[in-house]
Parts: sequence; C-alpha cells; structure tokens
Amino acid sequence: MVEDEPSSTPPPSTRQGQRAPHQRRGLLSAIFREAAPLDLRIVGRVLIHAVVVGAAAGLMACVLYYLLEVVQAFVIDHLTGYQSLRAAGEFEEMAAVKADEPRPWLLWILPALGAFLATLIAYQFAPECMGAGADATIRAFHQKVSEVRRRVITIKPLATILTLSFGGAGGREGPMMHIGGAIGSTIGRYLHVSQRERRILLISGVAAGTSAIFRTPLGAALLAVELLYRDDFESDALVPAVLASVVGYSVFISVFGDATLFDTAAEYPFVIRHLPLYAVLTLVLAAAGRLFVKCLRQVESLSRDWPDLFRASIGGLVAGVLGTSVAMIGDPEVAMGILGGGYGAAQAAITGAPWLGDGGAAIAILALLAAGKMLAASFTIGTGGSAGAFAPSIVIGALLGGAFGRTVQQLFDDPAIQPGAFALVGMGTLFGGIAHAPLGALVMVCELAGSYDLLVPLMLTEGIAFVAMRKTSLYKAQLPTRQDSPAHPPRVLEVLGKLTVAEVMMARRDFCQFTAGTPVRAIMEAVSQNAWQDVFPVIDDSTGQVRGMITPELLRLIAAERELEMFLVAADTMQEPVTVRPGDNLGRASEVMWTHGLRELLVVDEDGQIVGFLDEAEIGQIYLGHLG
Repeated sequence: MVEDEPSSTPPPSTRQGQRAPHQRRGLLSAIFREAAPLDLRIVGRVLIHAVVVGAAAGLMACVLYYLLEVVQAFVIDHLTGYQSLRAAGEFEEMAAVKADEPRPWLLWILPALGAFLATLIAYQFAPECMGAGADATIRAFHQKVSEVRRRVITIKPLATILTLSFGGAGGREGPMMHIGGAIGSTIGRYLHVSQRERRILLISGVAAGTSAIFRTPLGAALLAVELLYRDDFESDALVPAVLASVVGYSVFISVFGDATLFDTAAEYPFVIRHLPLYAVLTLVLAAAGRLFVKCLRQVESLSRDWPDLFRASIGGLVAGVLGTSVAMIGDPEVAMGILGGGYGAAQAAITGAPWLGDGGAAIAILALLAAGKMLAASFTIGTGGSAGAFAPSIVIGALLGGAFGRTVQQLFDDPAIQPGAFALVGMGTLFGGIAHAPLGALVMVCELAGSYDLLVPLMLTEGIAFVAMRKTSLYKAQLPTRQDSPAHPPRVLEVLGKLTVAEVMMARRDFCQFTAGTPVRAIMEAVSQNAWQDVFPVIDDSTGQVRGMITPELLRLIAAERELEMFLVAADTMQEPVTVRPGDNLGRASEVMWTHGLRELLVVDEDGQIVGFLDEAEIGQIYLGHLG
C-alpha cells in the first residue's frame, strides 16, 4: 500500500465525535504534562524576582543583626555586668562598657521580661511570629500556598530582638528564615505571580536570609531546598535560591565585612586513620540530637496548657535561672554560653579560650555547656519564644565535638588530632541529622572553615547521621517527600495506579468488530455509522479471540486511495492489537495508551476475548474527579 498525502476530503476518522491524529493525545497530553518545567520566559522572570528578594532579605538581615547586637550590648553587657560571649566574626564593636558590679538578679529576670514583651507585641499584631520561625515557614510552603503575612517582616524582628537580646537561648537564623520567607511571599503577592512562583520566591527568601545572617551562601541555598522534606528536596527552587543567596550574602558582607562567623585554624589536613573516630563521634551526636529534640517536644507538651501570654516568659525565666545559677556557682563565661545565641561557646570549642582551659577541665566545661544549652534552648523555644533552633543545634554539636576531640587527643596522644576539626564536624553533623539537611549542613561547615579540608569526614558523618536520626526531626512541619506535600498535586500515574481498568471500562455495549475476511468497503461503511468507537477489533471466526485492530490512522490512509477499497480486506489493513486486562491498573493502561498514540484500548480477558473498551475521556474524568 502506497502512502500519499491525505486528501482534503475529511476521512471517516475525522467525522464528528472523533479527532484527527494530531489531536488524539489532547486530554492525556494535558494531564501528563501537569508537572512540566517552567518555560524559559518564566524562569527568567523568577530569577529576576529572586534577585529582588535576595536584596530585600539581605537588607533586613543587616537591620536585624545590627539591632540585636546593639540591644544585647546594652541590656546584657551594660545592665547586668556580664560580658556576652561572641564568636570571632560577630560585631564586637557594639560591646558596651560593663557595669561596675555584676547583677545576677537582673540576669535572672531579663530573659523572662524580654519574652513577655515579645509575646505582648506578637499576640497583638501577628501571633504566628511566636516560635522558632522555620516551622512556620515550612508550614506556609506546604499548607498555605506560601502565603506569609506582610506584617511578619516587621513584627518578627521585634519579637526576636526582645527575646534574644534579653538573654533568651536561641538563634537568629530561624527567625531570619521566617522573615526571608515573608519577604519572598510578599514580593510574589505584589507581583501577582502564580502559586508555584510564589513558593519559589519564599524559598529564595529563606536562602537569602540564612545566607546573610550565617554568611554561608551555597550552604544556605542547599539548606533552603532541603529543609522542606525529610527525604527529598525542592529542585525547582535551587537555582533561584542560589541566586538570591548570593545577593543576600553580598548585601550583608558589604556592610559588616566578609569574615566568616567563626575563626578557625589555617587548615585541617585530612588524616584517614581518624575516620573511625569521626564515625564514633556521629553516634554520640545522634544520641545527643535525639535527646535535644525530645527535650524540646517535652517542653512544648508541658507548656501547652499554660496561659498563652505567660508561656514564653516562664520559659525565659527557667533559662535565666539556669544561666544565673551557673554564673554564681562557676564561671560567668560558661553562663553566657548557655544564654543567648551561644556562638562564643562554639568558638571556644573550635579554637579554645582562656576561660576554657585545657585537659579534663575543658572537656567537662564543654559537656556542661552542651547540657545547659540543650535545657535553656528547649525552654526558650519550646514555650514559644521567638528564637531559632538552628543555632542551639550547631552550638551543641560544636561543644560535643570539641569535647570528643579533646578526649581522643588525650587518649591516643596523637598531635594530628585537632579538637577544632571535631568541633566543626560536630556542628554540621548534629544539625544536618536532626534537620534532615545533610548537604546544606556539609557545605555550610566547609564555608565556615574557609576550606574543604573537612569534606571527607563530613561526608562520612552526615551519611551516618542521616541513617541514625531517621526518626528524629527538629522541624515538625517537614514532610517525607514532594509527593506528600499539598504544594505538589499527585502525579497522574500515582492517582491512576490505585484504580483498575475494570472500574472504568465500558462493558456490555454494542460495538463494531470484523473478521479477517471482511472487505474494507464494508468496514468503511460500518465505521461511518458508528458514533463512539475509535478502535475496531478484528477477531478470529472460530475462537472469538482478537487477532488485530483497525485504527483511524489506517482508515485515513485508505480514504486517500479510494480505489483500494474494493481489493482490500480486514487482514490487509489490521495491525497488532493493543490490549489491556480488566485487572490492570489505570496507570499502566494510560502509559500504554500514551505510548501507542491511542484514545481507546481493547480490554480482553484471559482467553483473549473482548470484554469492554477503555476510553481516554473516562480516564481523564476519573483523574480530574480524584483531584477535585
């Protein structure tokens, strides 16, 4: 049979009720393309918007950081007479002149006062600003189409400054994630972008805010896309997050300089024989991570029935009592490591400090600091204080890592063991494990260290921690995978895979079928009278089994050569049958239909006899009905 150009006369296959070949995949094509990537024009627009989000988040990070340092210097250093512990990269120029005499009674009450004032403001204007912030941002992404109220941009910084600058035990990174997410959501709302683009801008804001406040641009971008899920990441947002992160970081360092947050040794050479020690450290950190999250959840549960207005202040009071007790009994520096962000304590674990000392005393102090930080942070954050859990996690990890490094250094008398390396690895491993963000945590530590010397140990520890802390999650709003998020509608095949062909197929309906010897002229006439059928089976005379099928494409070709009708029979024009069974799932049937370019499939039983038809329209209706 010769294939010529189709005639201009509409063939039987294009009669009313059927579609031309180029239209055949209409409905299936639409639903199979539901997750198509953003086209280039949209990608370009999103990247431009991400730059704007990054700049705004970077500026807001500058404001938050500056005000935190100014207020903390006045409240803690000047009023209480205790010197705040700061990391090497923190803005020490803000340190105020200390009071002549320490005032422990003031140190005891200030965290409660700050938390109470923060609660008053937040509950008056934006109750969602209480708490760490990261969970609220993750929840907004999944449940609230990335809608974060504009007022979060102003209320969250105020609540955070009052909580942290008055001695609350928590970090600024979690609140900055919330603020950055609010900036991304607000800009997306003003620009009238789609829900999908607004989600990307929210993540971009999280990346930019974290990048600026922690000074780790690539790690922050990876963290932002990992943080949403326990076993997945938001791949669509990676490039915009990287771009926003670069912009936010650039804005911040242009104001405060490009020094990393922590000072580190010049280098940490990789020693292969130390890998087993890093593996053992990971097991210690896994136990500590589970304990920290358990403490946090216990405090949340315990305080749930407390009066809303006083919950956070009670938590601040406990943290204040804990810090004051340590200050009066022991070293004030240890107390200041328990309160506030704790970055200075982590710095001491990495590089040492005069007040820390050496040997067994240093190990004991680091362990005490880790335990105190765990309790103080649990009561500050677990009762709803506006402070992040990110900083306590990395501080606890650094303290335990530093203690472990000093311990094995003494046990093995190995000068190649650097406690600072174990502190940095502990910092990234504990947070990466409980946050289920191994890649972001790994890169962050490398950026903090200023080199990739610790890359191999971190790869080992993050891998072990990912397995060891599978059932522990710092962020309750995290979901397992993209499939579990309302932000991502179920994929076509996931929905259809739960249904069988038998539930949808058209059965007990009159249909046209032919035998191998049926003349094509008779076939054409019968087809022209058929109002619904799209695929016409050719069956065996004796057994009734399907031997082949005739499709609209074949009829269209024959219509172009009218003189062939009198010579051809069904056996000359049929092709191999494409069939499914009643027990097959609709996902497989849809793939078969899509692959062969059909709108209809023959449904046959185990004997190869026709029991019904499966139509594209029926599949589309049941899929759309499921989504609705």
